[in-house]
Amino acid sequence: MLRIGNASGFYGDRFDALREMLTGGELHVLTGDYLAELTMLILGRDRLKDPARGYAKTYLRQLEEGLGLAAERGVKLVANAGGLNPAGLAEAVRELAERVGVPVRVAHVEGDDLLGARTWPDGVLTANAYLGGAGIAACLRAGADVVVTGRVTDAALVTGPAAARFGWAPDDHDRLAGAVVVGHVLECGTQATGGNYSFFGELFGEASGEAFGRNGLRRPGFPLAELHADGSAVITKHPGTGGAVTIGTVTEQLLYETAGPRYLGPDVTARLDTVRLTQEGPDRVRIDGVRGEPPPATLKVGLTRLGGWRNEVVFVLTGLDIDAKARLVQRQLEAALDASKRRPAEVRWTLARTDRADAPVQEEASALLRLVVRDEDQEAVGRAVSGAAVELALASYPGFHVTAPPGKGEPYGVFEAAYTDAAGVPHVAVLPDGGRVDVGAASQGRPAPEPDPGPDAELDPGPDRTIPASIPAPLPSGPRRRAPLGLVAGARSGDKGGSANVGVWVRTDLAWRWLAHELTVERFCELLPEAAELDVTRHVLPNLRALNFVVDGLLGLGVAYRARFDPQAKALGEWLRSRHLDIPEVLL
Repeated sequence: MLRIGNASGFYGDRFDALREMLTGGELHVLTGDYLAELTMLILGRDRLKDPARGYAKTYLRQLEEGLGLAAERGVKLVANAGGLNPAGLAEAVRELAERVGVPVRVAHVEGDDLLGARTWPDGVLTANAYLGGAGIAACLRAGADVVVTGRVTDAALVTGPAAARFGWAPDDHDRLAGAVVVGHVLECGTQATGGNYSFFGELFGEASGEAFGRNGLRRPGFPLAELHADGSAVITKHPGTGGAVTIGTVTEQLLYETAGPRYLGPDVTARLDTVRLTQEGPDRVRIDGVRGEPPPATLKVGLTRLGGWRNEVVFVLTGLDIDAKARLVQRQLEAALDASKRRPAEVRWTLARTDRADAPVQEEASALLRLVVRDEDQEAVGRAVSGAAVELALASYPGFHVTAPPGKGEPYGVFEAAYTDAAGVPHVAVLPDGGRVDVGAASQGRPAPEPDPGPDAELDPGPDRTIPASIPAPLPSGPRRRAPLGLVAGARSGDKGGSANVGVWVRTDLAWRWLAHELTVERFCELLPEAAELDVTRHVLPNLRALNFVVDGLLGLGVAYRARFDPQAKALGEWLRSRHLDIPEVLL
């Protein structure tokens, strides 16, 4: 058995988690996930300032204490904190180890950085292929105590150690697929142990007035997995830590930032529609039954670039005549922009009616009118916009004020995905002794394009834009009541480039019979009007009693573009759960 835990879900996660995981109980491997699409852009800007930078400096600070703890307990450390400079981080870890007197063998994985190896569009700042776990496995087999990588898939932090531990071959698809599912559950840290959970009040005693319940949502523990040689696993956490591990918490994390039943990766294509979850005991959820297929012939390449300049002004409209006040200030600003030296290329207004009548608190009597402008020229979104807004302070609607003084504008980023032949991407394990092993030939050999499963290539959406799958018979007719969807269903949403996903799930077979037929693409778009004009696809996952909706283009050009006030769609699922529809009374 491999006992593998996670101590970071993003760059900026709980600093003490690495120490907590090392001291909380038995582990063989401790991983850390520090990279995301936005993080690569941040690290790219760091590298522009100093070529020696480009990695997650927080990890080094965590290792000042954690390196000794890991060495004492015999725990291997594997993290993608190397970002754009894994060799630089590996060297920094060696220097740290010498300084604190902890002899460790450090290795790193490289080859993902394709910025100088391909011709990319103008302005591309970073270009990194998503590598699998073979390089990590090679480093661990060579005796590494610490392995740092650049842009590998989040799940590779688990598939690599698992392949090293159990001797899996690249064509052990079912076993690798099990490890990918485990990696996906662990990658976001405490989201698997109750963080951001739909039914948090029920699970942690909030409904009964016990603020944190006996499980302690105030500080949920980080997750770990007991992974077996056949690819099955139990998701759990260290004894005595906060949070909870249930079928619900694991289901929600499985739905996070996914699309169809086929979860494509460089190691394997994992079939999410084969996942079986069983509550084995308190804080113990078994995962088994996962089937795998060959990986695709291509690797995803994440491209980031600076897209231009952005500015924002939020006007507060209070009391009566909200719509008229919004029209007035919008016309005034539009006239000023038209008269400026250069009108911004993009001008967008949104009015959030957060006000309510006869409010006892001023803030509750106020609505927010948001102006967002973008242009490739900073001057067009800077003084021309902020000056025009400030000059209206004594010349516009009654009660004029803004949430913050408008500024000079700030750069915004863009994320794009490209794809490249996997066989042409180097995947190099740099071993503790300095030796270099190209694992690409063994790990990235791919089937010919014909059998490549692709992203549900053989499953075209039907007339209602639903990917076909087996669903149960509908519930018989009966009395219904208007109520929020969230009384019955949980949800988890997130971002993938410019697209968003919303996974919706229920806990009983009876509720699944209703949800599978009720929450069509058409109904989804009725409940979330922002999606109505976009391309929405529904994927059905019967084993999880879940539907996964992918909304293409909702997030514009990616997280850094900030197309919405919720730019990563983290709360999109909660908005859906708050919407009312007719629900069978038998479910309420």
